[in-house]
Amino acid sequence: MRVQICAVGRLRKGPERDLYDDYLTRFDRTGRALALGPAKLIEVEDKKGGGMQAEAAMLERAIRDGALICTMDERGKVMSSPDFAALLGNWRDQGWQDVSFVIGGADGIDPALRARADASLSFGKMVWPHMLVRVMLAEQLYRAASILSSGPYHRV
Repeated sequence: MRVQICAVGRLRKGPERDLYDDYLTRFDRTGRALALGPAKLIEVEDKKGGGMQAEAAMLERAIRDGALICTMDERGKVMSSPDFAALLGNWRDQGWQDVSFVIGGADGIDPALRARADASLSFGKMVWPHMLVRVMLAEQLYRAASILSSGPYHRV
């Protein structure tokens, strides 16, 4: 199952980028044997200032046809890491070839795109900067692969 992270904005060089790259490399390595991955980042940028609607149009073009769409949104479902691992495994076992995680910009995700999503997840009631959400999602993808492979990374 291929994973896309479709996000508004550019993650520039720096500590966030280093962490993101490290966790996605780990996910790709661990997930390969589990039919998870590879993961790919697709960044879009609204340079014309069209707001959430323009960002949503660019995000929708980035999402693969037929992909399961999961928004990362403060209104989404909060779950534990083992539950997220089970969800990812279930999507794979149900035959999904592609999963696209969508991260909006500073104003969030357009309501029309949120309504089209198959799932919505949240990293808690607090709002996180969208650049940190990428790092947190990459880490949770790696953690999920580690849990599914019974690896030592996740301790209960």
